[in-house]
Amino acid sequence: MNLLNEIRSEHSRDQMLRIVGYVGSSPKRFADLVKIFLTGPYRVTQRAAWPLSNCVELHPELVYPHLKRIILFLGKTDEHDAVKRNILRLLQFISIPKSLQGKTANLCFQFLGNTKEPIAIRVFAMTVLANLAKVNPELKNEIILIIEDQLPYGSAGFVSRGRKVLKELKR
Repeated sequence: MNLLNEIRSEHSRDQMLRIVGYVGSSPKRFADLVKIFLTGPYRVTQRAAWPLSNCVELHPELVYPHLKRIILFLGKTDEHDAVKRNILRLLQFISIPKSLQGKTANLCFQFLGNTKEPIAIRVFAMTVLANLAKVNPELKNEIILIIEDQLPYGSAGFVSRGRKVLKELKR
C-alpha cells in the first residue's frame, strides 16, 4: 500500500480503518505515516491525523520515537482543528515522558483555557491534563479551577467530561 496515495485518494472512516489495518503494529509503517503527517501539505496532514491517532490507540508503543516532534507540531498555531484534535486524542492513550510533560501541559492548558477552541480539542486537552496530574499532583488545583470556571458555560460534552475529570482529580 502506498500510504500517501491512500491518504490523498479518500477521506472516510473506511479508508482510515484500512490505513490503520495496514500500519498495524509495524514501527516502519507507523514511521512512514508520521512522516507523511508531519510533512504535509496541509490537506494530507489533516487526513493523516485520524489514522495516526487510531494507530496510537491500538499500539501506543509506536508513538514514542516520534512523540517529541508530534508535540512540537501541536504547538504550531496554524494547524487545522482536526490535526490538534487528533494529536490531543492520541496523547490520552500514552504515558508522556517526563521530558515532554511540561511542554504538553502548557499546550493543554492553552487549549483548555481558550473558549474559542472547539469542544473536542478542549475536552481532549482536559483528559491529557488529568492524566498528567496523576504523576504531577501540583497540576490538580489549576486544572480544577479552569474546569469549574468554565463548567456553567460549557456544552453537554464539556460538562460531562468536566464532571468526570473533577471527580477523579478531587479523590
